[in-house]
Amino acid sequence: MPANKYALIRYRIIDRCLTNKAKPFPTRDDLRDACEEALYGAGAGAVSLSTIDKDIWAMKNENELGYFAPIVFDRANGGYCYTDAEYSISTLNLGDEELSSIRFAAAILDQFRNVPVLNTYGHAIDKIVSRLSIPHEAEEDLQKFIQFEQNTIQVGIERLVPLLNCIREKRIVFIDYQSFRENKVKNYEVHPKLLREFDNRWYLIGYVPERKAHLTFGLERIVDAIYTEQKIYSEVVFDSLAFFQYSVGITETKAKKAEKVTIRVNPIPGRLIKTQPLHISQVVTKDNEEFIEFKLDVYPSPELYAKLLSFGADLEVVSPAKIRNEFKTILEKALNRY
Repeated sequence: MPANKYALIRYRIIDRCLTNKAKPFPTRDDLRDACEEALYGAGAGAVSLSTIDKDIWAMKNENELGYFAPIVFDRANGGYCYTDAEYSISTLNLGDEELSSIRFAAAILDQFRNVPVLNTYGHAIDKIVSRLSIPHEAEEDLQKFIQFEQNTIQVGIERLVPLLNCIREKRIVFIDYQSFRENKVKNYEVHPKLLREFDNRWYLIGYVPERKAHLTFGLERIVDAIYTEQKIYSEVVFDSLAFFQYSVGITETKAKKAEKVTIRVNPIPGRLIKTQPLHISQVVTKDNEEFIEFKLDVYPSPELYAKLLSFGADLEVVSPAKIRNEFKTILEKALNRY
């Protein structure tokens, strides 16, 4: 069972008592009083002796904590101690640069604390901070200098956990689905295979027996879902790498023909594309003062078009002619709106 935030604080307090050379061999009462005073104020009666017993056991034996603290009761002195005088749960030989890296990683993880599929493990962030003795002030200080994009609440993410469980356990899901293109709600039997995030949206890829194909469902468009205990009786092989091999986004491309797309981009946005490729197949074919030319092996999906159009007048589709003409038509329609 993962330790909660208050348990992690108690572990640190117990550790501090056990490493206090000025007052060695603290008793159960001493440990309880120290925890109670730090958390709730002296005499609050909020920490029991059984809680201290459980904390000591967890520090010694709990695999998820990883302390394996050498705590023993010294009968001669009537109190607890570490058999290794140099031991402390906070002792890790990390330099300042390593600590900064871990603080940065913890700050990244903290952005996902409220995502349902991850918030179950939110205690891990507190554990890292506790184990490394990172002061609360350091966390607050870090937030002054690092800022992450704050996404709006994503509709449908409450389905992540049950869908993930169905994928792991190979259980069938029945969904009522309404796509953005249709007003009618459709019903599907889905054998879930993969959860994929793209552009701050989550998607489910699953095999639909009725269609004899793998389909992609946006979680925000799932009206209702029944997560059954029924096992998938006929396994259909799903290769996610092949499924999205020529894809930019979430459009399935396994059974579709990829196009060799050539684009030319003005130098400044071109350098951006060089450092953040549009697709894994991207290669630079020309690079001069006027433009940077790229070639990609991709399927011409709506997501690809949206990416390319986002560069506006800085990007030209050179070939193939079909896609170039499609872009010309799209831009002419856009111009007619003004």
